[in-house]
Amino acid sequence: RTATTGGPESSMLTSFADLLARRPGETAVGAFTCYDLETASATLRAAAAAAAGVILLIGGRTFAEPGGATLLAALVAAADRAEAPCCVQLDHCDDEALIEAALRAGAGAVLADGSAFPYERNVEFVARAVAHASTHGAAVEAELGGISGDEDVAQAVAAGALTDPAQAVELIAQSGADCLAVSIGNVHGIYRDPPTLDWERLGAIRAGVAAPLSLHGASGIPDAMVRRAISAGVAKINVNTELRQAYLAATEQTIGSVLAGSRLNALHAAQVVAVEQVVAAKLRAFDVRATA
Repeated sequence: RTATTGGPESSMLTSFADLLARRPGETAVGAFTCYDLETASATLRAAAAAAAGVILLIGGRTFAEPGGATLLAALVAAADRAEAPCCVQLDHCDDEALIEAALRAGAGAVLADGSAFPYERNVEFVARAVAHASTHGAAVEAELGGISGDEDVAQAVAAGALTDPAQAVELIAQSGADCLAVSIGNVHGIYRDPPTLDWERLGAIRAGVAAPLSLHGASGIPDAMVRRAISAGVAKINVNTELRQAYLAATEQTIGSVLAGSRLNALHAAQVVAVEQVVAAKLRAFDVRATA
């Protein structure tokens, strides 16, 4: 354990920028959505085993629900006690007040998602989020283009509007965002058709944008395509759907024995193991060096 920003000497809380900047070459930082502490525990166990930094995500809608602020605080506490570098990020939020609340509650980064807004409004929204985040030493991720689907609901969808490389350059320059989520054929949830990523578009974005790029909707993208995206400049990859699927499958498989003896801890243990296996596999896939 090493001293990092934002906590006591033993803390593994790490800034968003440091996680992305200090990752070894040909790797991407995994960002994993957490709906509870079981998901967070699974992610941090896999990260410790792989000696890999990770990001714990809490969705904007989850944070807005009753108990959302408590969950964010619990994720920050879990990250603080982790055995690998970790940051907590508010994911997909288009509400400025919620972004401010998450920053006050300890989020190290936010995704100021103005992708559904007209372009000029998106730039202004992200710039305001950057101003708020700067007072907390936090980072801001922006999104440009339409990443289809729902990050909280698994449903088959087709790709949405793709990121315009020229607008991507302008958005980062004008807003000061620290990271850009790109739309290159990736979707949230389940892919209606086999995923097809626009490699030429990704290359054009990478050539013009110095800020790190992130890829959402990694559940369902074959590992070979994920590694190609990393080699092409993607620095951060979000995973959600596959975690939920593993969590719920473990719940279904375990619930009978749990009900028979009211063994709630056994249910949680099974959920953690199932999610940990998925996170471990993703962390291996996010390291291009492992297959070089």
